[in-house]
Amino acid sequence: MTVTIRLLQPDQIHVLDCVAPDVFDYPLNRAWSAAFMADPRHHIAVACDDQRVVGMASAVTYFHPDKPMQLWINEVGVSPRYQRQGIGRQLLQALFTLGRELGCQEAWVGTEADNIPACRLYESVAGTAEDFVMYSFNLAKEQDRASSQNQI
Repeated sequence: MTVTIRLLQPDQIHVLDCVAPDVFDYPLNRAWSAAFMADPRHHIAVACDDQRVVGMASAVTYFHPDKPMQLWINEVGVSPRYQRQGIGRQLLQALFTLGRELGCQEAWVGTEADNIPACRLYESVAGTAEDFVMYSFNLAKEQDRASSQNQI
């Protein structure tokens, strides 16, 4: 088994046509995939065994008025059959290299404290854990609630 790591370019969306189970959380949506690939701030590294994607790591480069450009690692996924072989680490390293080339000063990722495999992965590439609290907002529900309140 030879797994190759590559950063996908916008014209390589077809690579995502053959993905092993559990690499992504949900089935891929062709329109969303195309929009992701077309945005130069969005990046995806994939691990391929022959023509099959067996791992991926996605990221976004962004900047803010008071900070240099950063690389936010959105997600890392490796098919269970391919886990614990260094593929996640290689995917992250590919994104880190890209981030440096683009001028990013920092990369960061978040995960749950009890996600031991993810914590081990991030520590294996010299990540430093920081305590923080994350809040999520379901914008679809808020929109539905606001719409229903306006109808009353």
